[in-house]
Amino acid sequence: MEGREDSRVNYETSRELMDLLRYTCETLSLEFDRWGETYVAGPSLYFLIVADVDFDSYTDPLGANTWPIDRCGVVSESAEPFIDVARDVAFSCDGAVVVAADGTIQEQMVRVRSPSKEEMGDVGELTYADWMGTKHLSAMEISTREEVLFAVTLSEENGRVTSFVDGTYRDYPREEIGGRWRPE
Repeated sequence: MEGREDSRVNYETSRELMDLLRYTCETLSLEFDRWGETYVAGPSLYFLIVADVDFDSYTDPLGANTWPIDRCGVVSESAEPFIDVARDVAFSCDGAVVVAADGTIQEQMVRVRSPSKEEMGDVGELTYADWMGTKHLSAMEISTREEVLFAVTLSEENGRVTSFVDGTYRDYPREEIGGRWRPE
């Protein structure tokens, strides 16, 4: 895992990027007021932050699901345009949004392949929570890859926001988000 630590040091902005992505997911979760209604799905997002934009070895394009980079091509401190586009994508697209460590968003959304035992390295057995669905399991597993800095998800079922790093996770059920901002 030595290379993994080195890549984290090289991307000092990754903490800020994670905070911006979590803030966006929390914003969309709090805006939506129909959680718990039968046959209603809330906004859903899956961000995959990568150290290198050569991610073809562990992803597949997910058809017509794309991020409109002409409207917002970079996650930046000017959150409003990014949140507006994320809101549209959260209700109309499926798959992971790939974001480079510098905040550049890749247009094509992807399906993420589960890593092999060899690709997971020294992580060992992952501990999954009962509430995790396919998107969360994928995010946890892929966060073990050396090329992946972290992942952030917004659950369409209940508005839970979760961040994944090195096969571990921190989750915030909807009722716990939106309070005073907390460092991770």
